[in-house]
Amino acid sequence: KSRIPVINAGDGGHQHPTQTLTDLLTIRSLKGRLSNMTIGLCGDLKFGRTVHSLINALIRYPGIKFVLISPEELKIPSYIREDVLSLEDAMPDLDILYMTRVQKERFFNEEDYVRLKNFYILTKAKMDLAKDDMLVLHPLPRVNEISVEVDDDPRAAYFRQAQYGVYVRMALILTLLEIDTAKL
Repeated sequence: KSRIPVINAGDGGHQHPTQTLTDLLTIRSLKGRLSNMTIGLCGDLKFGRTVHSLINALIRYPGIKFVLISPEELKIPSYIREDVLSLEDAMPDLDILYMTRVQKERFFNEEDYVRLKNFYILTKAKMDLAKDDMLVLHPLPRVNEISVEVDDDPRAAYFRQAQYGVYVRMALILTLLEIDTAKL
């Protein structure tokens, strides 16, 4: 146990709690709820610490269904869940699509990374399959898993998500420093 405040901003391939606070604020702010949704998680689900943390947080809310979309080699660890689907098949049912990048630094060899890095790319054509109010989230930075043509889609919420991340991290720092914001 530490005697000083510590903020876990990500620990390897395991968890990323500050990003999860950002994701929860984004979803709650833009959807108005944290319950009764179908959430697609797409990309590197094996090493994606943001995905692991988000699942751990959202399973506490009623009516949450996860659709796990990844290549076999990057599927979510079995201690969390076992599912593999195509992105196109999942799109019409999703309320949230949480995209992740394939993380080059998590691979032991370049060939596997090159083979898997472009397995899923969200394009305008795939967005046409989605609900009008589905939101696309991404913890950023992206590589090429979301085409830049999607940036102008009103459902693309990842830049707003990044802004919410500033607020969440500011609130954490102010809390740890015991700064009373009412006096600012």
